[in-house]
Amino acid sequence: MAAVISTTPHDRAKDAFFRRTAIVMALIIVTGFFMQYLAGRSTFAARPLVHVHGIAFMAWVALFVTQSWFATRGPIAWHRRLGWIGACWIAVMVALSFAIVIDVTQRGLTPFFFKPQYFLIANPLTAIIFAALAWTAIRLRKRTDWHMRLHICAMVAIMGPGFGRLLPMPLLIPYAFEAAGFAGMIFIIVGMIRDKRVLGHVHRAWWWGLLANLALYPAASLLAYSPLGDAIYEGVTTGHPGAALPGLDFPPSPPLPA
Repeated sequence: MAAVISTTPHDRAKDAFFRRTAIVMALIIVTGFFMQYLAGRSTFAARPLVHVHGIAFMAWVALFVTQSWFATRGPIAWHRRLGWIGACWIAVMVALSFAIVIDVTQRGLTPFFFKPQYFLIANPLTAIIFAALAWTAIRLRKRTDWHMRLHICAMVAIMGPGFGRLLPMPLLIPYAFEAAGFAGMIFIIVGMIRDKRVLGHVHRAWWWGLLANLALYPAASLLAYSPLGDAIYEGVTTGHPGAALPGLDFPPSPPLPA
């Protein structure tokens, strides 16, 4: 992750856009999870894997905001050093994404507004898309115009859980997963509009990021509703409580409080 600190008023405005976008994205994620805690739907008594997964992803959110600050306000040397930590951290996040999704599915704890088999397939694909965009951004660190935009697009890929904790997910069945994902894409749309107004054209990085994020949904559906998807779900859940849940049916909703 590398960038050049700008000096002209136009460049400072450009830097401010990316920095503020990073902060808003982070606030949405933090607010979503904090609201769940306040509502009593999250607890610190969760099993260790949940805590490790949460710490890893929140660490990335903190790194994302910190890097946007260092890239635009300095010191740039710290931005470059932390960039290599971020490159390694992405692999940790992908591994933990697979681990937590498998664990939740095996335990039969898939949220009732997601089909378990689709949940099992789509979430790891989300992590892969995030990693592909983030690593590409790092690879293009010397092309700062691509670098900054692709990092935002990568962040969009993992904002679903944040938005999912703010949106009325039960009311969005059967499109709850898509709704949470599409909500994050507003940041790409805003970036496109901003580029059109400031640059006179939409930077290609936004298009690539948008296409990568949109590709998740047909890819997840094709795999989840295929014999291979059936085999993956059976292989993951056999011998576990999750095997009692039909993979392509919505789980029963929890009882309403008395």
